[in-house]
Amino acid sequence: MLQQTAKPQRNVFGEPIQPCSDRPLTGFYRTGCCHTGPDDIGMHTVCVEMTAEFLAFSKARGNDLSTPVPDFGFPGLQPGDRWCLCAPRWIEALEAGVAPRVCLAATHEATLQLIELKVLKRHALDLS
Repeated sequence: MLQQTAKPQRNVFGEPIQPCSDRPLTGFYRTGCCHTGPDDIGMHTVCVEMTAEFLAFSKARGNDLSTPVPDFGFPGLQPGDRWCLCAPRWIEALEAGVAPRVCLAATHEATLQLIELKVLKRHALDLS
């Protein structure tokens, strides 16, 4: 199993990162959080809430997230599920007009290397 780095994990606000999902269990390290580290070359740092449109988009791009893969303990995602998505895939979805909404408190600060906070805020689930 991959080991998470010892460095404190923070969200886009610089606060301790909040869990994204434990059902289904998400995260590159399968901690339920969008933790990242040197092994996470895909940058699984954006906590999103799945939509049917995004799942169809991802499948068309060669990453079928909706079909269960029991051999890997993957139940398949459904609209409404939260998941730690790769930041580059979120950008692709944004450009295609199907970006899923983001839970900022559970989105890792490393995401800000690729996506501006003001862009994430426009798609936030957890801002009032």
